[in-house]
Amino acid sequence: QVQLVESGGGLVQAGGSLRLSCAASGRAFSTGIMGWFRQAPGKEREFVATISRSGGSTYYANSLKGRFTISRDNAKNTVYLQMNRLIPEDTAVYYCAASFAEGSNLLSRGSSYQYWGQGTQVIVSS
Repeated sequence: QVQLVESGGGLVQAGGSLRLSCAASGRAFSTGIMGWFRQAPGKEREFVATISRSGGSTYYANSLKGRFTISRDNAKNTVYLQMNRLIPEDTAVYYCAASFAEGSNLLSRGSSYQYWGQGTQVIVSS
């Protein structure tokens, strides 16, 4: 079993920045592909970003490129999501996810991930 705990969410004004963190425990972190997803009120969960095991490759939802950055520190068992120039449409619960399946290195489908955190709320006011 893997435990994921997100932190860093909160209330921020439009144009501001937040950095979300996801701390993992229970399994070798460096063997997992990590991802961030979000779910806005009344909407389905959507892909945000993913990062390879070593951190050498990343992939983002097209609408978020240039504003969001995913990174990881395997020594700290932590993955991050830096969010800049936030807009009200970014308001959502943000979830961290981990996959330990064989093969691949970037995953954008929620069904590809076996473990999920409880989520952290991000509210962007206008």
